[in-house]
Amino acid sequence: MTVIIVTILFVGFFLIATERLTNINKTAVAIFIGTLGWMLYVGNGSDYIMEQHPEEYMIFLGNELSSGSMIKQFIAQNIFLKYVGKASEIVLFILATTTIVEILQNNGCFDFISHYMRTRNSKKMLWILSVFTFVLSANLDNLTSTVMALTMMRAVVRNRRQRMLLGCAVAISANCGGALTVIGDPTGLVLWNNGFVTATNYSLSLALPCLAAWCLPVWWIGRALPEHLDTEWMTMPYRGDDARLKLWQRVLMFIVGIGGLWFIPTFHNITKLSPFIGALCVLAVLWVVNEIVNRKSMDASDTVQRRVPRVLQYGVIQMILFVMGIMLIVGVVRETGAMDELAAFLDREIDNNVWVMGILAGAVSSVLDNFATAMSLISLREADAVTYIQTMMPHELLPYVQNGLYWKVIAYASAVGGNILCTGSMSGLALMKMERLHIGWYLKNVGGKAIAGALLGFIIMMVLFI
Repeated sequence: MTVIIVTILFVGFFLIATERLTNINKTAVAIFIGTLGWMLYVGNGSDYIMEQHPEEYMIFLGNELSSGSMIKQFIAQNIFLKYVGKASEIVLFILATTTIVEILQNNGCFDFISHYMRTRNSKKMLWILSVFTFVLSANLDNLTSTVMALTMMRAVVRNRRQRMLLGCAVAISANCGGALTVIGDPTGLVLWNNGFVTATNYSLSLALPCLAAWCLPVWWIGRALPEHLDTEWMTMPYRGDDARLKLWQRVLMFIVGIGGLWFIPTFHNITKLSPFIGALCVLAVLWVVNEIVNRKSMDASDTVQRRVPRVLQYGVIQMILFVMGIMLIVGVVRETGAMDELAAFLDREIDNNVWVMGILAGAVSSVLDNFATAMSLISLREADAVTYIQTMMPHELLPYVQNGLYWKVIAYASAVGGNILCTGSMSGLALMKMERLHIGWYLKNVGGKAIAGALLGFIIMMVLFI
């Protein structure tokens, strides 16, 4: 049965990687293989329970006799819920942050970016968009940041080739910015939520590599742009002009929303509660502020008429379900013991070399989704992190302790690997859909630049940590 479950994982990952060729939605694939994997696990649950959780199962039984029904109850209550709980924490965090963005966007709190975009200078436009996306992605999810930046850019730039180049810079900025913080990408959230990294150490360790992987390809892309862009000034869609808020009110909401996200790591350190609780708290405060500043300028009917790009709404829902599906299938494969066997095999073949694993992560994430890649490789060493806590073996397990090198290398490599091919990240896929960009064009014009940036950041990490 283990072979069948692992085969389902590989077939699912193949379909995810070839989504553009097969036209099979990768979110649907992730959800299907996640549910199917757990169904098969339950069907052969007695063998897995006795191999992986014999002591826990005996305690669960108490004075009861073992039976098929008791095994299913144990799996549902003691194993399955553990993985659902972890996935739900990530999903709820993303849901809270995207709702924060929606409130800010609907009230025109990002309009100042549109003001600075009133230029025909290609370099200025490029760096305004890139910096905005990089900073926003460090605080929010990559997809949301990318769609917002592309929406603003499409309303201004008329030339399709110029839009594609600028859009590529936006996608790279989103992936690199998301990798900079624990709240900017689902991978960082998983690492932080599981206690594998701390927020400050994670950001400080990845600051220089992420900046290098971002700045080099964006600067290189800028050289391919003409001096002046073909622009057309018009009313920006989804600007929130109907909010009728004053400037200070929009600034206040922006500070509450984005500033609140910066407070989440501190909230977590103080309370030790899951980060999504902090995100929900920020959302609640912003919601109250929104009601207060809008109490005289809008009624309930105005709220219904608020506009948010549908591509963002639909994309976020897909991303949430995709994250859930990937975490479920990776979880069930780990429960079969296959991950432990693969980890032992890699130890024998590559001698526990973290840098080789990083190169592997970057290569795989260029084709496969970067979150799916990162989750698979994180699951390989999750048991090692637990072993360190229980046995205190720092020499053998040093890369896998809290703030260990392994977690940072995998997070960085999987994020920047998604820049090599636009199919390797949610940001890249959003760019492909919005600009009808082809993989061949991206690889020819941007892929090499992204590889150079990723390698530069990787070398910086090696210099810093060897």
